[in-house]
Amino acid sequence: MSAKIRKIKLLKNGVDPKGVQPQTIIMPESSEDFYNTIKSLSPGINNIRLFLEDATELNSIDFIRNNDTIYYASDGEEFVEPKPKLPMDNNEWVTLNIGGKYFTTSKKTLTMTEPQSMLARMFSDDNNLFCPSSRDKNGAYLIDRSPKYFEPILNYLRCGQLLYDKHINPEGILAEARFFGIESIVPMLESILNDTRESRDQAPLSRRDVVDTLIRSSTSETLRFQGVNLAGADLSKLDLRSINFKYANMQRCNLTGANLSWCCLERADLSHAILDNAQLLGVRGLRAIMEGASMKNCNFKDPAGIRTNLEGVNLKGACLEDSDMGSVNLRIANCKNANLKNCDLRAAVLAGADLENCDLSGSDLHEANLRGANLKDAAFELMLTPLHMSQTIR
Repeated sequence: MSAKIRKIKLLKNGVDPKGVQPQTIIMPESSEDFYNTIKSLSPGINNIRLFLEDATELNSIDFIRNNDTIYYASDGEEFVEPKPKLPMDNNEWVTLNIGGKYFTTSKKTLTMTEPQSMLARMFSDDNNLFCPSSRDKNGAYLIDRSPKYFEPILNYLRCGQLLYDKHINPEGILAEARFFGIESIVPMLESILNDTRESRDQAPLSRRDVVDTLIRSSTSETLRFQGVNLAGADLSKLDLRSINFKYANMQRCNLTGANLSWCCLERADLSHAILDNAQLLGVRGLRAIMEGASMKNCNFKDPAGIRTNLEGVNLKGACLEDSDMGSVNLRIANCKNANLKNCDLRAAVLAGADLENCDLSGSDLHEANLRGANLKDAAFELMLTPLHMSQTIR
């Protein structure tokens, strides 16, 4: 199968393209033939270096594409940026030198969309509006502004659409638009910036954000993360004692080994979070959502006697296997399909709790209050202490 034919233009480095036409050739298939072609055009040249128009040096001819203009030079020569081809004898076209970068466009583009802008006044046929500008040695109009932010503005004047690369800050485009007086684009950019700020405000905090807050605060200071979005954050092994997480979004948080003792988790959303081996002494979690959470080997029992309050909590499908939950208040909690195997639930309050299909195998329910609890299909195998009838009667 024959190779794809590539037509390219060759031009010696440093030659003014206005005065010399590039040599158009069909790209040879081998490097040797290609370099021999260059030597035939410039006898005596050795150790040839190849450049694209943007000064990128080529190490292989395989990167040369069809219709590329290739500049060649001898070893030791630096690339000389070609001078722009300025329009000649055509009053309808102008070239702007914006911060060292050349832009060629028509006067119509600069004057039609925003007739009162600075660019329109520069090239207006009305002498009363004409706003002169200095020119460089190539005849281009000099404007000392950022070319990166000017290019989207020029494209907007050309096609009426705001198009810019995702890596360009719209605040820079807005500043240039105000400088040049392109008023019609200002509301669009302001709207984009407002949307960006709102999305940034709604984005969840990261581990770095939380750690920075912890470092800046004193141990005696009560931190408030009330209503904060922490969804998916890795907060494992952090000391988060006594922090107010009321109404916080902590879905899918990794809190493995974290110390959450005496925190306020009231109505916080911890669904599908990972809290294995976490310290939860004296936690206030009234009506918190912990559905599907992994809470294996957690410690809820405070030696000082402060009872963990999880009244009305949603533990549906959660796993609390091997956790120490002595004296925990789980009144009217939803523990349907929860795994409470081998838990210490001595003196726990489970009155009115929904324990349907809950696995309590091997758990210690000594003196636990189960009055009014829904025990349908709950598993009680291998109990450490027998469940007394009085514990379940209203």
